[in-house]
Amino acid sequence: MLPIFQGKLCQFLGKARLPSILLLGCVYIAYVLIGGLVFWKLEGWYVIQQIEILKEKRMKLLEKYSCLGQSGLREIAEMIKAASSSGLSPDSNNITDGFWKFTSSSVFAATVVTTIGYGNIIPLTTAGQIFCVLFAIFGIPLNIVILNKVGKYMLAVEKRFCNFLEKKIDRGKCVPISFHSISFVISAFLYFVVPMLLFKEYEGWTYSEAIYYCFITLSTIGFGDYVADNNPAIAYPEWYGCLLAAWIFFGLAWLALLINHCIDLLESLNAYKGRRKREQNEQKVEEVKGQTEKEPKFYGQGKKRTDEEVKVKRERARITFG
Repeated sequence: MLPIFQGKLCQFLGKARLPSILLLGCVYIAYVLIGGLVFWKLEGWYVIQQIEILKEKRMKLLEKYSCLGQSGLREIAEMIKAASSSGLSPDSNNITDGFWKFTSSSVFAATVVTTIGYGNIIPLTTAGQIFCVLFAIFGIPLNIVILNKVGKYMLAVEKRFCNFLEKKIDRGKCVPISFHSISFVISAFLYFVVPMLLFKEYEGWTYSEAIYYCFITLSTIGFGDYVADNNPAIAYPEWYGCLLAAWIFFGLAWLALLINHCIDLLESLNAYKGRRKREQNEQKVEEVKGQTEKEPKFYGQGKKRTDEEVKVKRERARITFG
């Protein structure tokens, strides 16, 4: 029973390719730790510097408003934090249009199912939090399926157009690489460069902040440090929110298209390596078969000759010695 179990276990581990999984796990852990080290070196000193600056500003504020005190300052900070989370601008009494109206609620629902989750809008009631959990349980898989379908459809259209060009152009082998490269450049321009210019114009961000927001949004990381259409001091045009929602949806679909491209590339590369490995194994088997077919014939002939010589020698000895 034990040998059978061990054999099945070895067969299972062989199918699971445990060494490759362990190698990928080590690479993943090393990548994360190296990233943490780099972020620590880049951001750690800046945070310490900002803490010292905030301490100095707090001391100056307490000196200027001596009647305020530490507890009063804490209450003001909590009030400003609560006002900001409710959409109230700290500079005025204006409330941003992006907090719990139908359009903003729809955008919030979209950020939930897409797992972006900026954090600028959060449900505060118990019923809202419970509904958010239930809504995400069914909405996230639905969003993944839809984006995957849209990405595959876009990939299919791209392949059909690419095949059409291959038939029309003599150098058909160069068409897929050129077409995919041009498509990637155009899509990157539409989903990164154009929004970057738009956000710089309407949000007042720098180019680096705008491109940072584009990537954080489309990659569904969604830190929430930069959120478009969320500043109560800015009067946004009516089409701005709709354009933002369309950009997020089609940008995520484009990301799904890129993922499908990468999967196809990895599958093609894996199939090519497997085909090369099978060809090499078949070649080695043919070489071994050729050697084994030659060696027995030679060995048999030599053995036959040796036996005949022994018989002749014995016959000669018998005749000689009577």
